[in-house]
Amino acid sequence: MADPQLHDLSKLRIDRSERAETEKSSSGRTIVWTLSIAAIVVIAAMFFFFRGAVSSATEVETHTVTAISPAQANAVLTASGYVVAQRQAAVASKGTGRLVFLGVEEGDQVTEGQILARLEDNDMRAALAQARASVNYERANLSNAQAELADATTNYERMKKLVAEQMVRQADFDMAEARYKRAAATVQAVEASIGVAQAAANTAEIGVENTNIRAPFAGTVLTKNADVGEIVAPFGASATSRAAVVSIADMTSLEVEADVSESNIERIKPGQPCEIVLDAYQDTRYPGAVSKIVPTADRAKATVLTKIKFAQIDERVLPEMSAKVTFLNSEAPAMMTNSAKKIVVPPSAVVDRGATKVVFVLREDSVIETPIEAGNTLGSSLEVLNGLNAGERVVLNPPADMATGMKVKQKVK
Repeated sequence: MADPQLHDLSKLRIDRSERAETEKSSSGRTIVWTLSIAAIVVIAAMFFFFRGAVSSATEVETHTVTAISPAQANAVLTASGYVVAQRQAAVASKGTGRLVFLGVEEGDQVTEGQILARLEDNDMRAALAQARASVNYERANLSNAQAELADATTNYERMKKLVAEQMVRQADFDMAEARYKRAAATVQAVEASIGVAQAAANTAEIGVENTNIRAPFAGTVLTKNADVGEIVAPFGASATSRAAVVSIADMTSLEVEADVSESNIERIKPGQPCEIVLDAYQDTRYPGAVSKIVPTADRAKATVLTKIKFAQIDERVLPEMSAKVTFLNSEAPAMMTNSAKKIVVPPSAVVDRGATKVVFVLREDSVIETPIEAGNTLGSSLEVLNGLNAGERVVLNPPADMATGMKVKQKVK
């Protein structure tokens, strides 16, 4: 009989599918680890490469090339402000009425006393006609009163002689004297009435004149605030009425008003020369001088208002234009004020390379050696006649071994 254990040995098998799966999983993890290590190595190599590249760049100080006027080389202080007319007015009417005439537009030149506009004046003219009629009536009464006085005076003088000769009764003389006095009083009363009527006529004439809106001084019309047909009232008494009809300004009184810090006001004095540049005309410089330092400070801004008068002005200068004022420490010659702006750099940016003066212009993270033609010294700067443009950046105090292509980085201040 066969041994039963022989049948059990036949069941023994090696499960190769499970081993294959284990080997496959292990191989995948190996690939992932290999890629991770490779990535780390690449990143580390790039890090050390770039760190070495950056650390090899030379730290330098830079300066932006600017263009200034020769007068600005004598600058003490710079401030911003606005052009303001020192003589300007919002012209309104003294009376209330409908506007029937407007004779000016914006920009018109007007003379002192010129009629700018007119209100409806029918009622005022009617009142004036009535007042003048009252004057004429009282004058007619005066003629009658004077005639009565003349007759009473003659009778009184005659009766005075007759009573002295006792040719008339005393009662008749008394009656003649009373008549004379009444006639004289009547003349005085009528003369007073004429004065009252004439005053009323003058008032009516003023009322008519008040319907004419006149220019208080010679100037230029800046704005027109009302049109024909609108109601005009003094001080804009009604929400539906207009106050100022036009606004005018004397363009010869234009000055720049600039705020100067309290800490710098001691550097400014009346009569100090200035250079004015309007933002609208950057290439034009106007000479001027400090005309007034307002004797009060603005506590909110900690500034003092300073007024600068134009020494020369043209028709392009308009009220409310923004301006920059450069306060100078000495009178700038006319040729300096009128000459074009000049390119300047600090002298520390210029080095000698043989017989040539050069600067190192920054281009991204490297420099380019650039020859220049140097001019005169303007204040603490050096004029550059050729080779540079405003807005470029140059290296200050370049090292002796600096050359084109050298890597640089700006020094952090």
